[in-house]
Amino acid sequence: MSVIRSAVTGVGSYLPEQVVTNADLAKIVDTSDEWIVERTGIRQRHKARDDQPTSDLAVEASKRALTDAGRGPQDIDLIVVATTTPDMTFPSVASIVQRKLGVPTCIAFDVQAVCSGFVYALGVADGFVARGAARCALVIGAEEMTRLMDWTDRSTCVLFGDGAGAVVVEPREGQGTKADRGLLGFALRCDGSKTDLLYVDGGPATTGSVGHLRMAGNQVFRHAVVNIAEAITACCEASGIEIADVDWFVPHQANQRIIKGVGDRLGLDEDKVVSTVALHANTSAASIPLALDAAIRDGRIKRGDLVLMEAMGGGLTWGACALRL
Repeated sequence: MSVIRSAVTGVGSYLPEQVVTNADLAKIVDTSDEWIVERTGIRQRHKARDDQPTSDLAVEASKRALTDAGRGPQDIDLIVVATTTPDMTFPSVASIVQRKLGVPTCIAFDVQAVCSGFVYALGVADGFVARGAARCALVIGAEEMTRLMDWTDRSTCVLFGDGAGAVVVEPREGQGTKADRGLLGFALRCDGSKTDLLYVDGGPATTGSVGHLRMAGNQVFRHAVVNIAEAITACCEASGIEIADVDWFVPHQANQRIIKGVGDRLGLDEDKVVSTVALHANTSAASIPLALDAAIRDGRIKRGDLVLMEAMGGGLTWGACALRL
């Protein structure tokens, strides 16, 4: 049976130039390189300039993804940006990206699912592309999480960084099997009763301010390992695949211990796990496309490989998707 799949035809990423090491943070908060590495696996993160909004990061990643796909701004008819750190309350980052790239009139909007945003955005784009409502989609995860940090709180400020990743999604004909190129299946979740575990204590309708990120780290860790494993299992069932079929596991880069915990719970081969958390820290919705692009560029992930992606973030939101690249 012939079906239309949403295929990823281009991938790109961008990191701000400024690198903030653990030693740099130890100068402003009571911490150390050893403490951070032991608990998180993070060694450094990138920080955007004061005059460099989220849309700038998104544009640079998008240019690289478009070049990789052999496409230009004139080809795009859908832009979905996953972000929790928009330039402004409105307009959307997607509409700003559209203007900065010079994309003609198209569909453009943001998705807010925090760290799970990129997986959610891929699901949204799949709904357009696989059903013929869009022919060339730009799906972006872009974040400046350092804008949300309380730099006196060592339990959170050491965890996050800034960056952006983007993919071009286009329709491709498949046979409705797990061998098809493209997005094969999803499992998306949210449990709003857990909002107090990971949130920002500000907003336009409450404090009138941006606020700072707050997190109950130990509880988030426990929920992450269990919930992500469940979503991955459900995603595999929806995609008609087995864990053994997976060539590469590209998880949300939040914490090396969470990545290992999920991998161990599912019996994933450690050699198949892509981890960039040491170099990028947690870039929220940008972390999966950043890691995906890094593994493609260094030759690990190749065309035809089966890639499993997952994330969990504030909401609590979480989810997984399977992609045949």
